[in-house]
Amino acid sequence: MSEKQILDQIIASNQFEQAVNLNAIEIVTKLFNQLNEREQDVLKRRFGLATQKKQTLEEIGKDHSLTRERIRQIETSSIAKIRKNKELESVISGLRKIVSELLEEHGGLIARDYLFDVLTKLSAKDNLVENNEVHRNHLNFLIGKLLNDDFDKVSSMKHLSNIFKFKHQELDSYNEIAGELVEKVKDLDQLYSTKDLIELMKNSATYQKNKDKINVTNNININDILTQGYDDLDNDNKALYSLLVAITGVDQNKFGDWGYAKSREIKPKTINDKIYLVLKYNGEPMYYGDIAKKIEEVKFDHKPVNVATAHNELILDEKYVLIGRGLYGLKEWGYQTGTVADIIAVVLQEANEALTKEEIASRVLAQRQVKQSTVNLALMDRTRFERDGSKYSLKQ
Repeated sequence: MSEKQILDQIIASNQFEQAVNLNAIEIVTKLFNQLNEREQDVLKRRFGLATQKKQTLEEIGKDHSLTRERIRQIETSSIAKIRKNKELESVISGLRKIVSELLEEHGGLIARDYLFDVLTKLSAKDNLVENNEVHRNHLNFLIGKLLNDDFDKVSSMKHLSNIFKFKHQELDSYNEIAGELVEKVKDLDQLYSTKDLIELMKNSATYQKNKDKINVTNNININDILTQGYDDLDNDNKALYSLLVAITGVDQNKFGDWGYAKSREIKPKTINDKIYLVLKYNGEPMYYGDIAKKIEEVKFDHKPVNVATAHNELILDEKYVLIGRGLYGLKEWGYQTGTVADIIAVVLQEANEALTKEEIASRVLAQRQVKQSTVNLALMDRTRFERDGSKYSLKQ
């Protein structure tokens, strides 16, 4: 199903009287036409409508030579002026209907970022949005400031944050489910796929107790309009996925796995944490320069990556094993630490019999990327190995 067909399905399901223009930037532009230049500038800068950076009252006041309180007054009066606009309802009714429909699909509660992902994908003409973050800021302004008679924006509560909900929607059931899930994930101390974490939630006592209170519809399949990061999402579970996004105690890492929000595998704090995650998810050894490059690409945060610093971490931490020139793997993958001679000693000890040079080399090469000549050279150490014909054993 194409994105246009999905939009048509949403429109048809609500029996809209006219086609809906979901372009939030165009909606705001129409509504701002009645404002003077200063009023427009204050709102654009306060809500990140021109650039993605939202500015403080002080920053805006300094440029206008006004106090922060005066800027606050201009912000409040400008929004009030827009809300009194006779054309407001005709301009914004389509967005209200679609947000209402999506809330119904998700049991009356929807995570802000998840909602914006869906709406942004539906939004601009030909589904192209030049600046995704600015567009999301427009949606946040429209829903949070102009549709707040219909929807509540909840920034934070005990176990949930950054959500939109219907005015009448109670959150106690959701909060209880979220609380138990956080405790389970923390106690089990492991990572989950989206599918597995949703199943863990479904099997919880609080979910079983409250599931009848979570009234969701399933009239629209929105999987096809979701962007990267939703590959493991089943449309039937979209309401529970939205709940996951809103839970403060669990989070998703850059590689798509879920876990306890404070875990270093979810929110890496140090360069060492990032190295470990890059190697773990790569699944095979990497050169230290490539590890540093991958950390930059993943964008864990805005901190710069120094290749020499990353290399030092690889050298000093025993959980990383040098298996070739500049090539590192994880010890947990079964790689042995030590020199080539140390690896040969382990091979012979585990074999519990003499082995040929070729047999030793094949087993060493599973641990180290070295040449046959390096293995041959190590076997010449008569203090550790002895030769009997074509075979070698540990020196007694």
